[in-house]
Amino acid sequence: MTDDAVRIDGNTLRLPGGVRVRFMRTLRLPETGTHELPPGLGEFPVRRVEDHADTVPAEWRARGGVMLPVYLREAMWLSFAGSTEPAALQVGVGKVCAVSGRPWSSLLAQDPQNYVVLPRQPWLDGINSGKGTVRQFVAVPLGLGATVEGQVTGEEVWGGLQLQSFRLNDAELAKWREGERRRTVSTRSVKSESAFGAAPPAPGAAMAAAPASAARARSAPAMGLGVGGSMRQEVYADERSRGAWAREPAGRVFVHLVTPPEWRRITGEAPPPSPVDRAAYTRAGLPWFEYYDDAAQDVAPTDALGSVRPVGEWLGDDHEPWQEPAAHQVKQLGDVPGEPVEDGDW
Repeated sequence: MTDDAVRIDGNTLRLPGGVRVRFMRTLRLPETGTHELPPGLGEFPVRRVEDHADTVPAEWRARGGVMLPVYLREAMWLSFAGSTEPAALQVGVGKVCAVSGRPWSSLLAQDPQNYVVLPRQPWLDGINSGKGTVRQFVAVPLGLGATVEGQVTGEEVWGGLQLQSFRLNDAELAKWREGERRRTVSTRSVKSESAFGAAPPAPGAAMAAAPASAARARSAPAMGLGVGGSMRQEVYADERSRGAWAREPAGRVFVHLVTPPEWRRITGEAPPPSPVDRAAYTRAGLPWFEYYDDAAQDVAPTDALGSVRPVGEWLGDDHEPWQEPAAHQVKQLGDVPGEPVEDGDW
């Protein structure tokens, strides 16, 4: 049976069409130079907005969706591991497309491309800066102009992240499934998740002593995504024609970003601990990652996203020490759903 609802499975968002998205904590890169892929340091906890209707701001209830806690200047990446069928996934940052830099749209476009192709795209660490690089997603408050939304549109209204998935059309999906069936019959393969995709468990989010219901709903500090350092990562061009995809989206979800104090007030849960010190991580000899695919074509950069300035130019210099990983630390990489997530007006 096909499930047409957006659901949370643990901390994984499940969108119609077999799309799986996890929000990964990670090390924030320096804003100069181009770097290897930073590691996953556990999942951000994800909760449904409607489960905390008494304590979230009214505008969040209107938009529906889910929420997660993030620290100021904390970095994240999106993992698509576990996505089961071909899908086109639009990723918005404050309703600005993270791939094309164009305004959010309910339609797929290929010129410029405004989506990533799953499961071809294993992850997305930031906005498309072209030529095999992305600029890292970094959390910043609204109101400073530092978000991608603020710099591209000139105003900060939405914040957060937006996701929207499209299936293949019926004929293309039937063709793909038949190809998969034949491949399964003719070959036997062993699949294993890479070290990059297999993140450690999310840090504990123990329940606080005071119940969330004791708090009253109020306006929460709004958070959005700006950009940090550059890393080597391709945003793959779609090899299918636009006509291969369904015309209407299969599902969508608004992802609200919550400051840790507000997370505790809204949910009654302790937020994750503060981000890991990146110099200590590197000194410990833990891995960084390099991913290269010589058969892939990268999506070209756009002027709108290419001119986005890093958060350090808005919030001041980054004083956290940086230590380059040694060569041996860089690794080459070649369940039952929960309750539906309510959508709203956005």
